[in-house]
Amino acid sequence: MQAFDPDDAATDEDLIEELGDLLYQIEFHATIAEQQGRFTIADVTQGVATTSSWRRHPHVFGQTDAASTEQVLTSWESIKREEKGRTSIFDGIPTSLPSLAYAYKAQKKAAGVGFDWPDVSGALPKIAEEVNEVIQAHAAGDETATAEEVGDLLFSVVNVARHLHVDPEVALRAAVGKFRARFEIVEHLAAERGLDLASSELSVLDGLWDQAKRPH
Repeated sequence: MQAFDPDDAATDEDLIEELGDLLYQIEFHATIAEQQGRFTIADVTQGVATTSSWRRHPHVFGQTDAASTEQVLTSWESIKREEKGRTSIFDGIPTSLPSLAYAYKAQKKAAGVGFDWPDVSGALPKIAEEVNEVIQAHAAGDETATAEEVGDLLFSVVNVARHLHVDPEVALRAAVGKFRARFEIVEHLAAERGLDLASSELSVLDGLWDQAKRPH
């Protein structure tokens, strides 16, 4: 399926199909719940009207003005916290999430209340700063501080990814896939030459690696 393009009417059919699948799932689960005497599809639609549409969008249905997308998101988060009785912007983020996703969502929540760099140019220098702190902690022989600084470095990288609208989990998985594919070529080259990777010098491995990176 091609991605929906608001400027290309040819993609409408794909969107219609996906929305139909979504509506089917909603109706399917609501029917099961109704059969169990729990709630109906009417309850679902009423919840959308009263919660999502009205209370969380006062700039549309109320008297509140929102001058920017950032203000809309900030208002949304504030109203949602009040509705759910949350005391922190981070309430509701599952701590069981993979670390990259957890960092991404925590940063996004903080950004929702204005705690964020205006753009990626503010986030990028933090990577170099955190690299230096990792080096210093390692040079001092402080294993605890080194681990902490490595965590800060990873957090900074996620922040840059977020500003660039890159999913860090997807990006890292792609990088690992690329690394694996290239290293498998290294293994193949080593086998062809009768080399044992474990006992080969780093210069030999680097040579094989450079060869593996060349277009094939």
